Amino acid sequence: MASASPWADEASALRSVHTSNLPALFDQLQISLIVSTYQAGKAIVIRSDYGTLNTHFRTFAKPMGIAANNTRLTIGGSNTVWEYHNMPAVAQKLEPPGKHDACYIPRRIHVTGDIDIHELGWDAKNELWLVNTRFCCLCTLDPQHSFYPRWRPPFVSAYAPEDRCHLNGLAMVEGRPKYVTALGETDTAAGWRANKARGGILMDIETNEILLRGLSMPHSPRWYQGKLWVLESGEGSLASVDLKRRTWQRVAEVPGFTRGIDFLGSLAFIGLSQVRESAVFSGIPLVERLNERTCGVWVVHIESGQTIGFLRFEAGVQEIFAVQVLRGIRFPELLEWNDERMAHSYVLPDEALAEVVLPTEEQTAKTPAYHFQRGNKLYEQGKLEEAVNAYRQCLELEPNYPDARFNLAIVLGDAELYAEASACMEEVIKAEPERAEAYNSLGYLAGRQREPHKAISYWQRAIQLQPNYAQAHFSLGLTLLQTGDYEKGFAEYEWRWRSGHLTPFRFAQPKWEGGPIPDKTLLVFAEQGIADAIQFARYLPLAAERCGKLILVCPPDLMPILSAVSGIAQLREPGKIGDLQFDYYLPLLSLAYVFGTKLDTVPANVPYVDIALRLGSKPTELLTSIASPLARVGISWGGNPGHQNHQSPCALRDFLPILRTPGIAFYSLQPGQSKEDIAQLHLEDTVQQLEPQPAAIEDLARIVGQLDLVISVDAPVVHLAGAMGKPVWNLLSYIPEWRWMLEGETTPWYPTMRLFRQAEPGNWTEMMNRVTHALRETEWQLARR
Repeated sequence: MASASPWADEASALRSVHTSNLPALFDQLQISLIVSTYQAGKAIVIRSDYGTLNTHFRTFAKPMGIAANNTRLTIGGSNTVWEYHNMPAVAQKLEPPGKHDACYIPRRIHVTGDIDIHELGWDAKNELWLVNTRFCCLCTLDPQHSFYPRWRPPFVSAYAPEDRCHLNGLAMVEGRPKYVTALGETDTAAGWRANKARGGILMDIETNEILLRGLSMPHSPRWYQGKLWVLESGEGSLASVDLKRRTWQRVAEVPGFTRGIDFLGSLAFIGLSQVRESAVFSGIPLVERLNERTCGVWVVHIESGQTIGFLRFEAGVQEIFAVQVLRGIRFPELLEWNDERMAHSYVLPDEALAEVVLPTEEQTAKTPAYHFQRGNKLYEQGKLEEAVNAYRQCLELEPNYPDARFNLAIVLGDAELYAEASACMEEVIKAEPERAEAYNSLGYLAGRQREPHKAISYWQRAIQLQPNYAQAHFSLGLTLLQTGDYEKGFAEYEWRWRSGHLTPFRFAQPKWEGGPIPDKTLLVFAEQGIADAIQFARYLPLAAERCGKLILVCPPDLMPILSAVSGIAQLREPGKIGDLQFDYYLPLLSLAYVFGTKLDTVPANVPYVDIALRLGSKPTELLTSIASPLARVGISWGGNPGHQNHQSPCALRDFLPILRTPGIAFYSLQPGQSKEDIAQLHLEDTVQQLEPQPAAIEDLARIVGQLDLVISVDAPVVHLAGAMGKPVWNLLSYIPEWRWMLEGETTPWYPTMRLFRQAEPGNWTEMMNRVTHALRETEWQLARR
């Protein structure tokens, strides 16, 4: 934990749920799992722990392929291979006594360069084989070279770091590499993307034959029980391969992008990913079948195809790459490279080990390292108060222990004791004045205390110490935007693609820099959520003026809304752009940067989403519910679940003062279980529930168009109303998102929007009283009936 601040990504906390039968299944099989997630930068050990599953994680730089057994563990990343060995003697020393039955400790690192290592495996001679995706080859390692190429597909004409066919999967058979998967039979840079939905292949590397074509994004070929298996990721399925007929048969279908698999008995342990990054994965059959995909590990019976159980990640992890079963190991530990216990973990010959004198348990408990490691364990278990006490005990024994003080500040911050955490982190700076991550953490803490200018200075110092510190650049950008310095803020915000928050999009075409390209085609893609897409769609007409043709790539549910924005020549769903001809591309939110947006130059001609033009003539049952002669006000009390505001969420109960305002008909715009919320408070006669509920943003737009006012916490509906030029009151938490800044009742983004701000964290009552007063004083200009 001392190596990186957990505040580097506020969404990084892992949260998972599992079926009740899995812990007993793990106990019965005497297993644990190790899972890699390059998106979250973690290797996750999943273990049974007294009737529940314990998810224990370690941080790596883009971990992907895993090869593991009872004696060693190897993890491959984008440019590094980490090797660990299991030391049972070290496991016996871990706390609590007798719980751990394996401890993998670091033994070796090999730096390969950025080759985008995918799957890997040990052969019968203990030589490690790697899938080198960037150079489209299988390779091995030796001390003199970054990597040693051993095989590449015959259709790939040369070694080049261009990911020509997206070679990704490796199956070992009888201790030798035998089968591989790739996403295309292509020999141009990223050429596989053009037909990724059905261009996948399975090859025999000994004969150089392509055994299967037409697979949908195949991954993870495995030889098990005399049969070849493969994950058809684009279908979200597990398939078995008939090598004689050269066909494949689907065995099981699961609710996610399948990648990473291991077997035990009649069970397959399959990794599932959400793959929400639209331009990379959308348009494949799975996305057409499921609007929402799941991330987790599914346990499937390989004969019946039935799901036996699952573990699902609900926060922090969206993608999984590898899944490995640790057979005969129930509760392993994975030590980090900077773990204090590494200094006291020795591997010696048996004859020397027999003469080693070990410290007693009482002696160990008196050491700073003991309390430091205890604090780390307690923090991982979510026991913040106990972790604080452990770190303080460590510092009492050794005041000059910067990592303990750093971790103490982290835990205090997680406990929302921001002032105390800041003071603690300042002590770290005194001891280590060039520790960039400490300044990064201080920036976060200052931001949580509404001190943006202090936060900016901390992040600038972190960047001064570490110029390529992507997270500090990204955080600096958001805070500059929050203060209204849009020119510098949007420039720093471009670092989002290097911060780990988003998966970068790769096109052969160059990025557009904002200059006139009258004879060229520009492709703009919606990169994030609904709210961002609506907010930044205002730039599309400006982009259209500077290019010959503008193509917008966005999720299908946004198409009816964004088609109402002028200047767009063509709309495409993500993943269905392989046949598109374009000259330049740009992420949608980068338009603000290339246009040099300042606080006083935000394009704000509303409505820029002309819903009436596109949707007004279409009949809908929803509108029959809105027939009141009173002022019509739509309300929404649940915000964006993906935005962590670290404060008490708003509930329908908080709206009660508003709902007592006479002369108004209130309508629920709340998605999900709004009917249950309304019934629980007996508000059926006060808040009208539209029947049927709006199923899409298109339906919501039709409703908003018929209302006189929208009152909502920060959610996509406030952006929709603002873009349509409708009156909207946005109810903000104490520390809102950057776009609303920290002061004022107005915003340059939406002229018809009024901002209401919490006076103190979590206090919705005082705000709602102000909203109620404002509502009673409103002179209504009723929408046309």
